[in-house]
Amino acid sequence: MKDTPIFEYQVLIQEVHLDSFGHVNNAAYVMLYEEARWDFITKHGFGLDYIQKHQVGPVILDLNVRFKRELKNREWIKITSKVIEVVSPKILVLEQQMINEESKIASEAKFTIGFFDLRERKLIPASKEWLLAVGVK
Repeated sequence: MKDTPIFEYQVLIQEVHLDSFGHVNNAAYVMLYEEARWDFITKHGFGLDYIQKHQVGPVILDLNVRFKRELKNREWIKITSKVIEVVSPKILVLEQQMINEESKIASEAKFTIGFFDLRERKLIPASKEWLLAVGVK
């Protein structure tokens, strides 16, 4: 989807993110991607307070992460996030990338995200507020 915005999130890789090889642990990549998602949805009015009040929010249905380059301790990275497809009224696909200090892609991921009703415990059509928070108009 070419008209959706690209959200950016800066983060410093720290010791807690590392594995025994001295580079970012695979599980830490997923955590950092999630941190970036929370950042942009919260900034756009769809944070945890909104989710708890309205009892609706995003759930991850599927993820695919590729590791292309090492990320090392005390390196600043940028995480970009963009909706690339609206699969149905209930489901969208978000692409995220981790870009290192040399402007090279270190990792890329695709997350299939559903919109979930916490009371009914099922997927529902995405609300207007959610779509605006992720840049879909």
